[in-house]
This record gives sequence, structure tokens and C-alpha cells, in this order.
Amino acid sequence: MSSGTDINKDFAVQLESKVRLVNEVISKVLSKPGWIAPELIEPVQYVLEGPGKRIRSAIVLWCCELIAGQVNHNAEMAAAAIEMVHSYSLVHDDLPAMDDDDYRRGRLTCHKKFDEVTAILAGDALLTLAFEILVKDIDKPAVAVRLIGELAEAAGPAGMVAGQMADLKAENGQVSEEMLLHIHTNKTAKMFSCAAVMGGICGGADDRQLKCLREYGLKVGLGFQIADDILDVCGTSEQLGKTSGKDVGQGKATYPAVIGLEKSRKLAEKLAGEAVATLGPFGEKAVMLRRLVGSLLDRNK
Repeated sequence: MSSGTDINKDFAVQLESKVRLVNEVISKVLSKPGWIAPELIEPVQYVLEGPGKRIRSAIVLWCCELIAGQVNHNAEMAAAAIEMVHSYSLVHDDLPAMDDDDYRRGRLTCHKKFDEVTAILAGDALLTLAFEILVKDIDKPAVAVRLIGELAEAAGPAGMVAGQMADLKAENGQVSEEMLLHIHTNKTAKMFSCAAVMGGICGGADDRQLKCLREYGLKVGLGFQIADDILDVCGTSEQLGKTSGKDVGQGKATYPAVIGLEKSRKLAEKLAGEAVATLGPFGEKAVMLRRLVGSLLDRNK
């Protein structure tokens, strides 16, 4: 019987292999002639080659693997695309007009490394490049259309952008649990759900399987955001790779601020259990997605 330490080590190895794969795919995309103007290559590379966790990308790959038995070309492209959209959102989040942060992923934010104009345009480039990849590099037009639709909806004005707007408007205000759920579902959870569904689509999942994956992503994404809120209170800047305590200082609407630390931890645990339950129909094949839930709950960065 394997020990808990062995299981955790195996998961870490599997996650690292997915991170390497995503990094390789992104490097190939960035090296394609004519895809990025010379003036933008350095800031775009700086953002994408930072030491990110690549969790959303890994979910794409694992969900494809779950359905198809292996990672395919389309899943690799979808993983690169969602990482680019996520990275663009971080670049814009860090700007002085939004969260005004100096550090991200343990390094200077894009606007501090270069300047604000460059950061804005690098973010724009990442967002549009993600969809260009899906249009040009997905080998089946019908699959490309579905992937584009999922990503646009999750990242757009009724998804991540809506969550960011609600988050900014809620600063230093009275926020209900209902509003907090609205903010975090849109700002974070929908992109996790999108990652799971994109992976399923690439693997050829049926409607029933996609429904399970969509729900899994929502539960994992919301739990991830709650854990992030907790870490902002309890973690150090060195652990997080960004400024700790920033949410409190800016009067952000977070779970610890609204319901307290202990209730936040319990809610994260509840969501973890619900996420694992959604994977029931997949049996043992979903082992890595189950382990991902635990790793996100217990993370320290």
C-alpha cells in the first residue's frame, strides 16, 4: 500500500510533467514567425515564462486524458490558450488602475518590469493570441468553435470580466455572502470550469460527462479562490510570490473578511468534497483530478 507521502509525491511528479508540456507548447507558439510583433515579444515572453502554477492548463490536459485516455494535440492548444487568457488577466489585474501590485509569481509585475502601456498591450496580445491559436491550430473546425465559445463566455463580460468589475466595485463596501459568491464564481470559478470542459471537448466527452466536468471545475475554482483568500491573510509575500495582506489593505471582498477564517476553511473543505463527488461516474480514471482537489486545499502558495 502506498503512503500518503508517496501519493503526494506521485501527484507532484504528474503535475510537473503537465507544467513542462504546457511550457513547451507555449514556447513553440511564441516561436512561430509573424505571430507576435518584435516589439511585443519580450514582454509577452516575460509574462508567459514566469513560474506560474499552470493549474488551469493542467486541468485541460487531465480532463482530456480522462475522456480520451491520452492528451491530444487539441488539448495542448487549448491548454496554451487558457493559460494565455489567465496570464493576460493577471497583467491587467496588477495595473495601478486595478489592484496596483508590484510583484507577481515572485517577480516584478509586467508594468513594473517595462511600463504601463507595454503591460496593457502585452495583455491585449495574450488575450487575442489565445483565440488565434484556437482558430488556427485546432484540427477540427467544430471543436474549435466549441472551444472558442466556452473560453469567450468564461473570460468575457458575463464571466471573468464581470467578476473583476464586481470585485472592484465592492471594495470597502458591505458585501453579502451572495454577492461574494457572485464575484468569485465569475472572477475565478468559471475559468476553472471552462478548463475542465475544454479538456472534455478535446477528448470527445458526451453531454453527461461535460456536465460533470463543468460542475467539478466550478467547485474546484471556488475552493481555489477561498484558499487564495485565506493565504492572503495567513501567508507571506515570499510564499505567495506577490504582496501578502493586499486584499485587507484594499478593502477587498474576500471570504475571510465576510465570514471569517474558520468558516472559510470549512467552506473550502465542503467544496472540495463536492468536487470529488462530481467525479464519481469516472471511477478510478479520475484519480489525478481528485488529488488536485486536495493539493489546492492544502497549498501554501
